[in-house]
Amino acid sequence: MKDAYEQAGVNIVAGEKVVSALQQKMKLQDSHVLDQIGGFAGCYELDRDQQTRPILVAGSDGVGTKVLLAAQANQVNTIGQDLVAMCVNDLLAQGATPLFFLDYLALAHLDEYQVEQILSGVLAACTDNQIALLGGETAEMPGVYQPQHFDLAGFAVGLVAKQNLLNPHNIQAGDYLIGLPSSGLHSNGFSLVRKILFQDKNYQFTDVIPTIGQSLIDELLRPTKIYSSIMQPLFGERLIAGAAHITGGGVLKNVPRMLPADLLAKIDVTTWPLQPIFELLVQEAQLTIQESYQTFNMGLGMVLAVHPANFGKLAALLDAQHELYYRIGQVESKEDLKEAQVKLVGVIDD
Repeated sequence: MKDAYEQAGVNIVAGEKVVSALQQKMKLQDSHVLDQIGGFAGCYELDRDQQTRPILVAGSDGVGTKVLLAAQANQVNTIGQDLVAMCVNDLLAQGATPLFFLDYLALAHLDEYQVEQILSGVLAACTDNQIALLGGETAEMPGVYQPQHFDLAGFAVGLVAKQNLLNPHNIQAGDYLIGLPSSGLHSNGFSLVRKILFQDKNYQFTDVIPTIGQSLIDELLRPTKIYSSIMQPLFGERLIAGAAHITGGGVLKNVPRMLPADLLAKIDVTTWPLQPIFELLVQEAQLTIQESYQTFNMGLGMVLAVHPANFGKLAALLDAQHELYYRIGQVESKEDLKEAQVKLVGVIDD
């Protein structure tokens, strides 16, 4: 017989089964995690020699309306990586090594398979990037969410020595700008994506666009790239002066976040290939240059500022990892403080 809470739409037993299965996998994590699974909070033990003058760097983010497409398509196995990436890439942009992560999953009704797929994706992304999944919360809230729909949020903490923090004061006129490619749309701009493709143009999830070469839904749900393994060796050699995670706000809004007020980024958009998904969106909606580069990442997931003397070593380390990168521009002094901090070249004016 159902108890009163289950009659109200909350399945406690199902939730406990999912959490118990996940906890068994979480026990395999690194030695910094104290074995207190099932407590009210997770515990992470710092070593005395982890950093000198240690700074904890924290960030929180979500996946946005990309979750609507994942839920509608019933393809939720990669959305966990999106969540981890959105938080962890922000830490990397400050020069921090990610330590641990917590997730928050809220949904109308707990479907064991759906939740297992989502949380297994979170754990896999953490494990692949040597990040401890320290805990989280799964909340059933019938009446707040539609059936089969859910929302995801995450919280990450990283560590960096104070002298190694990436901040605008490190960047100088003449620094090279290096673009690290995105794996696609990542997890931003999906409200516009859904409007363009499914409201205005009536595309279907199963449509295969010849230039893309796979179903549209598979392209849209391609998981966000996590840059931790790429950037850690660069941190170790202190080769980066600044970094910008190209997330909500695109290139135009995120690159200025790493710059001091008296400098600008001159970026040549012909220096990296435009992925077919962006070509499709720009063409179908007739987006302006401003709209495109202020909404989408346009093929760049991270932009690095590098002193010219460090470029050769940085390039060698990226080549050794077989990672693509593009020299996309340079930092310049601003003649007028009111001038925009990103100047796009190689484009036709709108």
